[in-house]
Amino acid sequence: MEKIIDIHAHLGDICYPNGGALIEKKGIKKKRMLDPVSLSEWINHRFDQLDDGEIDVDGWLYKKTVESELERNFAGTRENFKKSMVKAGVTHSVALPIPPRVTFEDLKISAHKDPSIIPFSGIDFTREYDVQATLDQHVRDGARGIKLHPILQNEKLTSKRTFEAVEAFAVHDLPVLVHTGISDYYLNEGDKKNLQRPEYGEIRYFLELVMAFPKVKFVAGHAGLSQWLEIKEMAAVHKNVYIDCTFKGVKTVQELIDAFGPERVLFGSDWPWGYRRPALRIMKKACKGDKHLEKRIFYENAAELLRI
Repeated sequence: MEKIIDIHAHLGDICYPNGGALIEKKGIKKKRMLDPVSLSEWINHRFDQLDDGEIDVDGWLYKKTVESELERNFAGTRENFKKSMVKAGVTHSVALPIPPRVTFEDLKISAHKDPSIIPFSGIDFTREYDVQATLDQHVRDGARGIKLHPILQNEKLTSKRTFEAVEAFAVHDLPVLVHTGISDYYLNEGDKKNLQRPEYGEIRYFLELVMAFPKVKFVAGHAGLSQWLEIKEMAAVHKNVYIDCTFKGVKTVQELIDAFGPERVLFGSDWPWGYRRPALRIMKKACKGDKHLEKRIFYENAAELLRI
């Protein structure tokens, strides 16, 4: 059986408080609705290279896209997570926390029930605590990396607390996966104002973090989304940067493989925000039948980073 690691996936409701309570619910299904994300997946994200100036954030299609993504998020149970893995033939999947909504403790329970789930740690920026001791314990308990989401955690990648957290985690020589790229997660104006900071996804903050910790291995989640060219520009200079290609079309993935090389590109889906089978199909098309390249991207690169 071909081994495949999905480096970028989520369990639970990452958008609202107490999101870990969703994980073990049974029989949860995504609401039937027009889903522009599914349409984009069906055509292999062919229009992923549209720049920000061509996206009407006040338009009907954009709002429908955010609505459908939220509904996908609300179906983020372990039951659905595993069904998606089995259907796609994914053998292992990282589960990324967004503290305090979904925590490492939530994911540790899931990993104990299903060893194919690989939990990451995270930082709860809403409270003061011994970050070093907590991260050390999380690694002892099975964490194979750490996730930072500046937009949903309302914390700049250049903040003192973020730098302290990365420095504390650096001793473990495990990857730091960072959301990169400006994105919007809510429709309600109150939520948009209070629960996110889209501008914190700007690549310049990620670049400053990468430059501050040249020995830390960073994964640029989504390869910058629509700011992917800025991530691509980092490839030649910053050898400690890896990428996942979630929400990227075939042409973009090929360009990113050319820039970063086969050893620094990882397979990811961003499940449930992105589905695994379309992500696999796009990556296979980008690899153009090169089985050695597929093996590196689907398994070996992630296995080496995660040290599994």
